[in-house]
Amino acid sequence: MIIFLFFAIMILFFTFFKVYRYKRFSKNKKIIAFNRNNLYKWMNLSKRERYNLSKKDSASYLNKRKVLLDQIRKEYKIISKRDKKILDS
Repeated sequence: MIIFLFFAIMILFFTFFKVYRYKRFSKNKKIIAFNRNNLYKWMNLSKRERYNLSKKDSASYLNKRKVLLDQIRKEYKIISKRDKKILDS
């Protein structure tokens, strides 16, 4: 009987933490991008939530820009080496 109660309590705790974790992570994914269709949802967010979302957007933009600049630099190095070899020949 005690073992049965122990397992029942463990199952309840497991389901509670699973639901709590799901709610906590789903709350963070409200609006990913700002556009005309979700303007009212965006404005219903608190000031801090809008600030955090815009900060995440700017960080992702910065990362994308860094990756693109690295690709451009690599391509430029390859082209300049190729041109240098052609001129030396």
